Amino acid sequence: MTLNFPFSAIVGQQTMKQALILTAIDPFIGGVLVFGERGTGKSTIVRSLTALLPEIRAVKGCPYNCHQVTEECPYCEDIQKGKMEKKSTPIIDLPLGSTEDRVVGSLNLEIALSQGKKSFEPGLLAYANRGYLYIDEVNLLEDHIVDLLLDVAASGENLVEREGLSVKHKSRFVLVGSGNPEEGELRPQLLDRFGLSVEVKSPNTLPERIEVIKRRTKFDDKNQEFLNFWAKEDLKIRRKILRAQKRLCEVESTDQILEKCAELCMELGADGLRGELTLLRAAKAQAAFENKPMIDIGHLRKVASICMGHRLRKDPLDDVGSSVRVEKTVEEILGK
Repeated sequence: MTLNFPFSAIVGQQTMKQALILTAIDPFIGGVLVFGERGTGKSTIVRSLTALLPEIRAVKGCPYNCHQVTEECPYCEDIQKGKMEKKSTPIIDLPLGSTEDRVVGSLNLEIALSQGKKSFEPGLLAYANRGYLYIDEVNLLEDHIVDLLLDVAASGENLVEREGLSVKHKSRFVLVGSGNPEEGELRPQLLDRFGLSVEVKSPNTLPERIEVIKRRTKFDDKNQEFLNFWAKEDLKIRRKILRAQKRLCEVESTDQILEKCAELCMELGADGLRGELTLLRAAKAQAAFENKPMIDIGHLRKVASICMGHRLRKDPLDDVGSSVRVEKTVEEILGK
């Protein structure tokens, strides 16, 4: 079993940590897009999320992670009812060079040749159901794979029709993408599917950089004291996420909060209504994480930048950048 670097032990990158925690509380917020330079810990943080995510109950042996036996699932049909298991929330990597068959699934050639039967081999979209799908260098993903992801992200189902097979299965996941903006931009259609966006940078102070080296060295040396300490810190966050999931439906909003969401999106010129909806969901998850019964302006302020940074219309004459525009607008409408 691969040992992941502890989530809590990562120095800095608080905004990225916050975004991932919010999606763990409410997956319907949408995915997280992370742009930044190489070596800033983007992949490390995503993989460290495993220790924070609550376990899921799924049908034992089902690659689709079905929450109960269902006739729609080709695997559940062959499994005796009542056989359930607890398993870690899946975090599936989608490598850049993945073929379409690897992503959506295909005919199982081994069974076809040995038994003469047509059997479906699930793809990455099946294994990511009820979990996370992580794509490093997402801005370099091939267009036909992007189109597949857009279809599945919109419908929550993966439909495969080929070689005489017709299979449809659930595929709801939190999409997490990371990349270096210098290597190319993301297609607007895919960009819009991410609920939150984060810009990460390398630590810019000497003490922070030294602390990164110290912690990484202890982790590589498998220092047990180090691992035990940060495992306890991860457990604290996991408990807060579990509590927030249970309280999420109880968190209330007011008309004032709704007005501020709409006003902020209008002022920033965000297209469509997805900005308001994401902003409200993220603020609700933030309130639940803080164990608050009501969304307030402070919660909106905390999530505004990660909800709106990637939703601005591009202005070729604007040289200050989207993050600065969001910060200024947030201060004008929500206050400091």
